[in-house]
Amino acid sequence: MSKIQIFIGSVYGGAEQVGELVADELRALGHEVSLNTYARAEDLARDPSEIILLCHSNTGSGELPDNIQPLYLHLTRDYPRISGRRFGVINLADSCYTTFNEAGVMLAAAFEDLGAQRIGEPLVLDASSGDDAATLARAWVKHWASLL
Repeated sequence: MSKIQIFIGSVYGGAEQVGELVADELRALGHEVSLNTYARAEDLARDPSEIILLCHSNTGSGELPDNIQPLYLHLTRDYPRISGRRFGVINLADSCYTTFNEAGVMLAAAFEDLGAQRIGEPLVLDASSGDDAATLARAWVKHWASLL
């Protein structure tokens, strides 16, 4: 099974809750999972075979939460060697804002610009949809894990 590190970017705890739920699902499938709520540059270099799962919210202005912003800045300023690194994306956003999902697109693009390989399609959880985020996340992560 795979080693997966979940980088969490959360303002009010919603992304952290989804990250913990997804971690539990992945562990139940036999994967080794760690949660990281304050990702640093060295966390990218920790184990090149480790898969990264980005799980973060999107502020109303389309920005990343403060606790994952340093990771984004590291990617876009220092250009770490992550070519070939595999990653996935879960973004919590709200479609009532014109900046819907911009943070998710921005962070994924930073990884892809450095040659990282996205696994599957991102999961975008829309706070305005009325759908249950936990149900959607459970279904998505089972499919995502089948692609590893």
